[in-house]
Amino acid sequence: MACPVNHSVELNAALLPLDWLLGTWESDEPGEGCFPTIKPFRYTETLNFSHVGQPVINFMFNAFHAESKKPLHRECGFIRMQPGTNRVAFIIAQNSGLVEIEEGELTAQQLNLQSQSLARTSFAREPYVQQISRVFQLRPDGRLEQTVSMATDNQTLMQHLHITYRRSS
Repeated sequence: MACPVNHSVELNAALLPLDWLLGTWESDEPGEGCFPTIKPFRYTETLNFSHVGQPVINFMFNAFHAESKKPLHRECGFIRMQPGTNRVAFIIAQNSGLVEIEEGELTAQQLNLQSQSLARTSFAREPYVQQISRVFQLRPDGRLEQTVSMATDNQTLMQHLHITYRRSS
């Protein structure tokens, strides 16, 4: 269940540069996923970014198989900004058992993030994810675009996911 956006609470001033992310975003057409160790797939996704007045944004990402509509990947966590800078951190827990911290920079309405720390359950499936990079960009047409690249034990960093969203609330 997504946290409701409390419109009676002002966004913490430290997060004003990220106010363009707030709300619910839905893929307007299926995104594409690929990696050498899996067959290519198409997916839909809903993103929810909310706040409760603290200096963090709460988020929940829910992905579904484009054809069968079965739930696929889920991520939830928090976004923080280093006060007085353009430095941003995502703290992410994934339903696959991976927990990560990604850090990077906000430039205008684009976030460029790189994994800084990865942890996984002791029984996670191999090959293990070793690196993730993620780019969020608010396009001039008002759509949000996300590209995720990944590296594993046996594959160098390469694009894994690409999708665009429209704001639904």
